[in-house]
Amino acid sequence: MRKQHSSKATVQFIPSTDDTQGTEGAAQEARRATEAAPSVCAPHASTEVVPRAKRHFKSNAEKRRIVAEADACTRPGEVGLLMRREGIYSSNLCNWRQQIRVADTSALDAKKRGPKPNLELAQTRHMEQLTRKNAQLQSQLDQALLIIDVQKKVSMLMGLTLATSAQGSI
Repeated sequence: MRKQHSSKATVQFIPSTDDTQGTEGAAQEARRATEAAPSVCAPHASTEVVPRAKRHFKSNAEKRRIVAEADACTRPGEVGLLMRREGIYSSNLCNWRQQIRVADTSALDAKKRGPKPNLELAQTRHMEQLTRKNAQLQSQLDQALLIIDVQKKVSMLMGLTLATSAQGSI
């Protein structure tokens, strides 16, 4: 035999056993019931602030370890598995290889101690030095040309002619 359930809900009222409270007690109970009851809000979009994912920073030691592991991979798919496990892209691997190569070569270079030269200042000083040298050489040339002119005039006054140099220059 099956029982049929009715669609009407029945509400059962339980009267208070303490009649001394009267209406004030009922109001207090109602107030307590509403304070303790959780507030029901309409379903809205979540107002929770979700933190953004931070970029993972790999130290130089980690980069070297991962590159060494990638270089040790011999079978197909091992490098892809390594990259998925470490959470990196192939471009990271290429960049790290280049960084390691540059770091290794610069570590072997001799480092000059002291302050680094200012290239603009050095170029300006070099230009000034070349300008002074050019002016000095120009004055020496002018002096040499004057001496040659004087020698020509003296030789003409004395009647000496330079046959070989005169014939060679014409």
